[in-house]
Amino acid sequence: MTAVPTLSRSNLIRRLKNFVLDHFQASIISLVLVGVLATAFLVHYKFSFLNFFFLPVLLAGYYLGKREAVLFSTFCVLMVILYLVFARLFGGPGAQSGLSLDEVIDLTTWGGFLILTGAIIGRLSEKREQELTKMRQAYIGVLEIMLKYLEMADEEKPRSLRVSLLAGTIGKRAGLSTREIENIKSAALLAMAGELRSSLPLFGEVTDFMSLEPGRRKSRGDAHEQVLLKTTASLLKEVEPILLAYYKHYIQEADLLDKNLEGISTGASVIALAEILDGLQTQGKARLGREEINSFKDIERFSDRAFRGSLIDILRNLIQTP
Repeated sequence: MTAVPTLSRSNLIRRLKNFVLDHFQASIISLVLVGVLATAFLVHYKFSFLNFFFLPVLLAGYYLGKREAVLFSTFCVLMVILYLVFARLFGGPGAQSGLSLDEVIDLTTWGGFLILTGAIIGRLSEKREQELTKMRQAYIGVLEIMLKYLEMADEEKPRSLRVSLLAGTIGKRAGLSTREIENIKSAALLAMAGELRSSLPLFGEVTDFMSLEPGRRKSRGDAHEQVLLKTTASLLKEVEPILLAYYKHYIQEADLLDKNLEGISTGASVIALAEILDGLQTQGKARLGREEINSFKDIERFSDRAFRGSLIDILRNLIQTP
């Protein structure tokens, strides 16, 4: 009963956020107008409160780029000047007829720094966006290569693909769900790709950032990229624990044969067994730490020690069934 109000509140916040992002320029213009009116009626035009206008300019530079930031900063300066003209012309008999030299200097300095700030922040934002675009394109290219790897059916497959397919077969015979099997296959493909462990946390952070990056482009290509990136980010969040468990238990602690099997994920064990089986099939031997494996009988020694007995049985049936 209590979950419904929470869900409604989160939906309301999400809709409000999407509305602001979809109407970002109008939101900033409204913020500027409110700032001008607040400065006029609350503080009666004090230069110290003009620093408020740096806020919408910074937002415009960060989210919209250099051109829009310069335009918004110029708009802020023009709005303040219009207010001053209006206040001095229609302010009543006691109002000043013009600006003093100090006021002109203050206004010029403030306006110059405001426009300069918008240009600098906008330029930095555009540079960041260009780097993200290059990273996104490279990331999508790597992802598509990985997907093509999984779709290949050549007789001579690379080792990473062989281990990935063997891991998928073992997972299927273990009765795992399709989602779990695909996660194990992806993890095996990445695990055989080289020294990935050190860059894996950063890889996850990058995908998180990309999945949360507001979609500011409306083209079909960018929409396709966004869907692909969000899907990949979700996949990596599920694959990362399998990779870390595999590295910890079967690379770092490979010499520890009597493992706590309850603390090892099935996916990590499946990848390790697939790697051993691939070594036996292609080279006639494999290794687990310092232990050399020359036949399936050597693998049986690890039953209920380094691997669950049920997985060893599946491996036995897999070898016996061509």
